[in-house]
Amino acid sequence: MNTTSNNAEIRELAGKKALVTGGSRGIGAAIVRQFLDAGAEVLTTARSKTSTVPEGAAFVEADLRTRAGAEAVAEAARDMLGAVDILVDNAGGARPFPNASAIPDEAWQDQLNLNYLASVRLDSLLTPGMRERRSGAVVHVSSAAVPTSAPPFLHYTAAKAALENYSRGLALELAPYGVRVNTVSPGRTATPGGEATREEWAKLAEGPGQDVTAPPLGRDGRPDDIADAVLFLVSDRSSWLTGRNLTVDGGEFPV
Repeated sequence: MNTTSNNAEIRELAGKKALVTGGSRGIGAAIVRQFLDAGAEVLTTARSKTSTVPEGAAFVEADLRTRAGAEAVAEAARDMLGAVDILVDNAGGARPFPNASAIPDEAWQDQLNLNYLASVRLDSLLTPGMRERRSGAVVHVSSAAVPTSAPPFLHYTAAKAALENYSRGLALELAPYGVRVNTVSPGRTATPGGEATREEWAKLAEGPGQDVTAPPLGRDGRPDDIADAVLFLVSDRSSWLTGRNLTVDGGEFPV
Protein backbone atom coordinates (compact mmCIF):
# COMPACT_ATOMS: atom_id res chain seq x y z
CA MET A 1 0.00 0.00 0.00
CA ASN A 2 1.24 3.45 -0.89
CA THR A 3 0.06 6.63 0.82
CA THR A 4 0.39 10.24 -0.22
CA SER A 5 1.63 13.15 1.89
CA ASN A 6 2.27 16.64 0.51
CA ASN A 7 1.89 15.19 -2.99
CA ALA A 8 4.78 12.79 -2.40
CA GLU A 9 4.26 9.05 -2.58
CA ILE A 10 5.25 7.15 0.56
CA ARG A 11 5.92 3.44 0.14
CA GLU A 12 5.23 1.90 3.52
CA LEU A 13 7.82 -0.87 3.28
CA ALA A 14 10.55 1.28 1.76
CA GLY A 15 13.96 0.15 2.98
CA LYS A 16 12.62 -3.12 4.44
CA LYS A 17 14.12 -6.51 3.61
CA ALA A 18 11.57 -9.32 3.36
CA LEU A 19 11.71 -13.09 2.97
CA VAL A 20 8.52 -14.78 1.74
CA THR A 21 8.53 -18.57 1.43
CA GLY A 22 6.51 -20.26 -1.33
CA GLY A 23 6.29 -17.13 -3.46
CA SER A 24 6.11 -18.54 -6.98
CA ARG A 25 2.30 -18.69 -7.30
CA GLY A 26 -1.02 -18.15 -5.57
CA ILE A 27 -1.07 -16.40 -2.21
CA GLY A 28 2.73 -16.32 -1.93
CA ALA A 29 3.16 -14.58 -5.29
CA ALA A 30 0.50 -12.02 -4.34
CA ILE A 31 2.34 -11.28 -1.09
CA VAL A 32 5.62 -10.85 -2.98
CA ARG A 33 4.02 -8.47 -5.49
CA GLN A 34 2.41 -6.34 -2.78
CA PHE A 35 5.64 -6.15 -0.81
CA LEU A 36 7.54 -5.06 -3.93
CA ASP A 37 4.89 -2.43 -4.70
CA ALA A 38 5.21 -1.18 -1.11
CA GLY A 39 8.95 -0.66 -1.59
CA ALA A 40 10.46 -3.74 0.08
CA GLU A 41 13.40 -5.73 -1.21
CA VAL A 42 12.09 -9.30 -1.44
CA LEU A 43 13.61 -12.77 -1.53
CA THR A 44 11.29 -15.70 -2.11
CA THR A 45 11.57 -19.48 -2.34
CA ALA A 46 10.16 -22.50 -4.17
CA ARG A 47 11.08 -26.17 -4.38
CA SER A 48 11.81 -26.11 -8.12
CA LYS A 49 14.56 -24.09 -9.78
CA THR A 50 12.26 -23.72 -12.81
CA SER A 51 9.69 -21.79 -10.78
CA THR A 52 8.89 -18.27 -11.90
CA VAL A 53 8.49 -15.48 -9.36
CA PRO A 54 7.16 -11.93 -9.60
CA GLU A 55 9.49 -9.58 -11.44
CA GLY A 56 11.80 -7.73 -9.11
CA ALA A 57 12.06 -10.46 -6.48
CA ALA A 58 15.18 -12.51 -5.80
CA PHE A 59 14.74 -16.28 -5.71
CA VAL A 60 16.34 -19.29 -4.06
CA GLU A 61 15.45 -22.93 -4.68
CA ALA A 62 14.98 -24.89 -1.45
CA ASP A 63 12.93 -27.65 0.12
CA LEU A 64 11.84 -26.24 3.46
CA ARG A 65 10.66 -29.64 4.68
CA THR A 66 14.24 -30.30 5.80
CA ARG A 67 16.57 -28.57 8.23
CA ALA A 68 19.15 -28.30 5.43
CA GLY A 69 16.61 -26.51 3.25
CA ALA A 70 15.82 -24.00 5.98
CA GLU A 71 19.52 -23.37 6.57
CA ALA A 72 20.07 -22.81 2.84
CA VAL A 73 17.28 -20.24 2.73
CA ALA A 74 18.54 -18.43 5.83
CA GLU A 75 22.05 -18.28 4.37
CA ALA A 76 20.71 -16.96 1.06
CA ALA A 77 18.68 -14.33 2.90
CA ARG A 78 21.75 -13.10 4.75
CA ASP A 79 23.81 -13.06 1.55
CA MET A 80 21.19 -11.35 -0.63
CA LEU A 81 19.37 -9.15 1.86
CA GLY A 82 21.64 -8.76 4.84
CA ALA A 83 19.32 -8.23 7.79
CA VAL A 84 15.82 -9.65 7.40
CA ASP A 85 13.16 -7.25 8.68
CA ILE A 86 10.09 -9.24 7.60
CA LEU A 87 9.60 -13.00 7.46
CA VAL A 88 6.46 -14.56 5.98
CA ASP A 89 6.24 -18.32 6.44
CA ASN A 90 3.80 -19.06 3.64
CA ALA A 91 4.97 -22.33 2.05
CA GLY A 92 2.49 -25.14 2.66
CA GLY A 93 -0.14 -27.42 1.19
CA ALA A 94 -1.70 -30.85 1.46
CA ARG A 95 -3.49 -33.61 -0.42
CA PRO A 96 -6.63 -35.29 0.95
CA PHE A 97 -7.13 -38.93 1.91
CA PRO A 98 -10.41 -40.88 2.08
CA ASN A 99 -10.42 -40.79 5.87
CA ALA A 100 -8.13 -40.19 8.84
CA SER A 101 -7.08 -43.83 9.19
CA ALA A 102 -5.98 -43.87 5.54
CA ILE A 103 -3.36 -41.17 6.13
CA PRO A 104 0.01 -42.99 6.21
CA ASP A 105 2.83 -42.16 8.62
CA GLU A 106 4.92 -40.57 5.90
CA ALA A 107 2.09 -38.17 5.01
CA TRP A 108 1.76 -37.14 8.67
CA GLN A 109 5.50 -36.51 8.88
CA ASP A 110 5.54 -34.64 5.57
CA GLN A 111 2.75 -32.35 6.75
CA LEU A 112 4.47 -31.65 10.04
CA ASN A 113 7.67 -30.82 8.19
CA LEU A 114 6.02 -28.59 5.59
CA ASN A 115 3.22 -26.88 7.49
CA TYR A 116 4.77 -26.62 10.95
CA LEU A 117 8.46 -27.42 11.34
CA ALA A 118 9.50 -25.44 8.25
CA SER A 119 8.34 -22.29 10.03
CA VAL A 120 9.89 -23.31 13.35
CA ARG A 121 13.26 -23.96 11.72
CA LEU A 122 13.37 -20.81 9.63
CA ASP A 123 12.18 -18.66 12.52
CA SER A 124 14.89 -20.10 14.77
CA LEU A 125 17.52 -19.09 12.21
CA LEU A 126 16.27 -15.57 11.46
CA THR A 127 14.45 -14.19 14.49
CA PRO A 128 17.61 -13.98 16.65
CA GLY A 129 18.79 -11.21 14.33
CA MET A 130 15.48 -9.40 14.70
CA ARG A 131 15.73 -9.80 18.45
CA GLU A 132 19.20 -8.28 18.49
CA ARG A 133 18.02 -5.32 16.39
CA ARG A 134 14.87 -5.07 18.52
CA SER A 135 12.73 -4.84 15.41
CA GLY A 136 10.98 -7.22 13.03
CA ALA A 137 7.72 -8.79 11.93
CA VAL A 138 6.88 -12.44 11.35
CA VAL A 139 3.67 -13.74 9.77
CA HIS A 140 2.71 -17.41 9.69
CA VAL A 141 0.14 -18.48 7.10
CA SER A 142 -2.25 -21.04 8.56
CA SER A 143 -5.79 -21.99 7.47
CA ALA A 144 -9.28 -20.93 8.47
CA ALA A 145 -10.26 -24.61 8.18
CA VAL A 146 -8.24 -25.64 11.26
CA PRO A 147 -11.25 -25.72 13.63
CA THR A 148 -13.23 -27.98 11.24
CA SER A 149 -10.73 -30.87 11.56
CA ALA A 150 -12.06 -32.43 8.34
CA PRO A 151 -10.91 -36.10 8.36
CA PRO A 152 -9.48 -36.09 4.77
CA PHE A 153 -7.19 -33.23 5.83
CA LEU A 154 -6.59 -34.10 9.46
CA HIS A 155 -2.81 -34.32 8.91
CA TYR A 156 -2.89 -30.79 7.46
CA THR A 157 -5.16 -29.14 10.03
CA ALA A 158 -3.30 -30.79 12.91
CA ALA A 159 0.00 -29.37 11.62
CA LYS A 160 -1.56 -25.93 11.17
CA ALA A 161 -3.07 -26.08 14.66
CA ALA A 162 0.42 -26.73 16.01
CA LEU A 163 1.69 -23.77 13.98
CA GLU A 164 -0.94 -21.47 15.48
CA ASN A 165 -0.10 -22.54 19.04
CA TYR A 166 3.62 -22.10 18.38
CA SER A 167 3.02 -18.68 16.80
CA ARG A 168 1.27 -17.41 19.92
CA GLY A 169 4.11 -18.63 22.12
CA LEU A 170 6.79 -17.10 19.90
CA ALA A 171 4.90 -13.80 19.95
CA LEU A 172 5.04 -13.75 23.76
CA GLU A 173 8.76 -14.51 23.76
CA LEU A 174 9.73 -11.87 21.21
CA ALA A 175 7.36 -9.05 22.17
CA PRO A 176 9.76 -7.52 24.74
CA TYR A 177 12.32 -7.16 21.95
CA GLY A 178 10.07 -5.27 19.56
CA VAL A 179 9.47 -8.25 17.27
CA ARG A 180 5.86 -8.93 16.36
CA VAL A 181 4.54 -12.38 15.41
CA ASN A 182 1.07 -12.90 13.92
CA THR A 183 -0.86 -15.44 11.88
CA VAL A 184 -3.11 -15.08 8.83
CA SER A 185 -5.65 -17.87 8.23
CA PRO A 186 -7.11 -17.85 4.71
CA GLY A 187 -10.43 -19.40 3.84
CA ARG A 188 -11.17 -20.93 0.46
CA THR A 189 -9.02 -18.99 -1.99
CA ALA A 190 -8.86 -19.25 -5.77
CA THR A 191 -5.30 -20.46 -6.37
CA PRO A 192 -3.88 -23.17 -8.67
CA GLY A 193 -2.89 -25.33 -5.70
CA GLY A 194 -6.22 -24.86 -3.96
CA GLU A 195 -8.22 -25.73 -7.06
CA ALA A 196 -6.17 -28.89 -7.64
CA THR A 197 -6.65 -29.97 -4.03
CA ARG A 198 -10.41 -29.42 -4.17
CA GLU A 199 -10.65 -31.41 -7.41
CA GLU A 200 -8.77 -34.29 -5.79
CA TRP A 201 -11.06 -34.12 -2.74
CA ALA A 202 -14.14 -34.29 -4.98
CA LYS A 203 -12.90 -37.56 -6.50
CA LEU A 204 -12.65 -39.37 -3.17
CA ALA A 205 -15.08 -42.25 -2.90
CA GLU A 206 -15.68 -41.90 0.84
CA GLY A 207 -15.43 -39.42 3.66
CA PRO A 208 -17.25 -36.11 4.12
CA GLY A 209 -17.65 -34.02 1.02
CA GLN A 210 -16.63 -30.43 0.67
CA ASP A 211 -19.01 -27.50 0.88
CA VAL A 212 -19.07 -25.98 -2.60
CA THR A 213 -21.39 -23.09 -1.76
CA ALA A 214 -19.88 -19.63 -1.84
CA PRO A 215 -18.88 -18.00 1.46
CA PRO A 216 -21.39 -15.48 2.85
CA LEU A 217 -19.66 -12.60 1.06
CA GLY A 218 -20.56 -14.31 -2.22
CA ARG A 219 -17.23 -15.36 -3.73
CA ASP A 220 -14.05 -17.29 -3.07
CA GLY A 221 -11.09 -15.33 -1.84
CA ARG A 222 -8.49 -13.90 -4.18
CA PRO A 223 -4.76 -14.14 -3.44
CA ASP A 224 -4.64 -10.37 -3.01
CA ASP A 225 -7.29 -10.56 -0.27
CA ILE A 226 -4.83 -12.60 1.79
CA ALA A 227 -1.84 -10.50 0.75
CA ASP A 228 -3.67 -7.36 1.93
CA ALA A 229 -3.91 -8.87 5.42
CA VAL A 230 -0.26 -9.92 5.45
CA LEU A 231 0.88 -6.47 4.30
CA PHE A 232 -1.15 -4.87 7.08
CA LEU A 233 0.38 -7.14 9.72
CA VAL A 234 3.99 -6.42 8.71
CA SER A 235 3.45 -2.68 8.34
CA ASP A 236 3.56 0.06 10.98
CA ARG A 237 -0.25 0.21 10.80
CA SER A 238 -0.31 -2.88 13.02
CA SER A 239 2.50 -1.81 15.35
CA TRP A 240 0.41 -2.70 18.43
CA LEU A 241 -0.66 -6.14 17.22
CA THR A 242 1.13 -9.34 18.11
CA GLY A 243 0.09 -12.90 18.90
CA ARG A 244 -3.08 -12.52 16.83
CA ASN A 245 -4.66 -14.79 14.23
CA LEU A 246 -6.40 -12.82 11.49
CA THR A 247 -8.95 -14.99 9.65
CA VAL A 248 -9.64 -13.89 6.07
CA ASP A 249 -12.42 -16.13 4.77
CA GLY A 250 -15.39 -14.10 3.57
CA GLY A 251 -17.36 -15.38 6.56
CA GLU A 252 -16.86 -19.03 5.56
CA PHE A 253 -16.03 -20.19 9.10
CA PRO A 254 -17.91 -17.98 11.57
CA VAL A 255 -16.61 -18.13 15.12
